Amino acid sequence: MHVRVTLIAAARGSSLLAERFDDDRPLDQAGWGEVQRVAHALIPLAAAELRYCSPTPRSRATGDALGLAPLAQPALRDCDMGRWRGMTLGEAMAREPEAVDAWLADPYSAAHGGEPLAEFIQRIGGWLDTRPADDGGRIVAVAEPAVVRAALVYALKSHPSTYWNFDVRPLSTATLIGWAGRWNLRFDAQTERV
Repeated sequence: MHVRVTLIAAARGSSLLAERFDDDRPLDQAGWGEVQRVAHALIPLAAAELRYCSPTPRSRATGDALGLAPLAQPALRDCDMGRWRGMTLGEAMAREPEAVDAWLADPYSAAHGGEPLAEFIQRIGGWLDTRPADDGGRIVAVAEPAVVRAALVYALKSHPSTYWNFDVRPLSTATLIGWAGRWNLRFDAQTERV
């Protein structure tokens, strides 16, 4: 028994330099344009038996624009960034440079007063491991890029510090096939999205 989980990174809600921790902003004009450019390749994912999204406005809007009609999953929320919520990385660095350095260097640090990166990865992995394994069942989830990175670290059983080595672009996909505790990363041809 196995399940196939395709993760789609939500389209942009702001430029890369303007991204904020725990950002609740909706898709911006560039994000809508990105969805329109790639929708033809991602719309077939709507055939998945189960369709989920992070509870953020841009994840929901991305899923809706792709015709997924996804169900918001609180477990797929972004990492709780504590007192840095709403700040850019630059703003947090200007206010608390030592705390930012500690957070970037140690995945078990909660220097911001929120959720340590290692716990965030485990939370996302817990969601992944509780997906129903219906031999060959398909699931699609639109989530923040941070959530996709966390899922990849968990599925590959990597050290939490490798989280920083995954560059997840808006509307990129990653497919995990397996079941609780045993996941494989699958790369599909551009034409084979379902």
